[in-house]
Amino acid sequence: MIVYNVTNSVDKEIAEEWISWMKDKHIPGLLKAGLFESYKILKVLNHDDDKTLSFAVQFYSKSIESIHEYHLNEEIRQRYGDRVLTYATLLEEV
Repeated sequence: MIVYNVTNSVDKEIAEEWISWMKDKHIPGLLKAGLFESYKILKVLNHDDDKTLSFAVQFYSKSIESIHEYHLNEEIRQRYGDRVLTYATLLEEV
């Protein structure tokens, strides 16, 4: 299993809207397109910034090819600008 983990630092003012957009629009489209089998959104608890909240979004796939087709960072950048900062980690279950 391949895990594409995207950590997002989200401006507190838009955090609820961002979560709704991810759950209601963005992620269902990815699942429907077959890019990922499942996902989890996790709130990062040891986050020390008063202006942002951090969330890890984990996408699960059997193949690395699906992950190469996906470009979350660009879509978030276009929609939210600098109000959401992201970085990704590619992981493999052992």
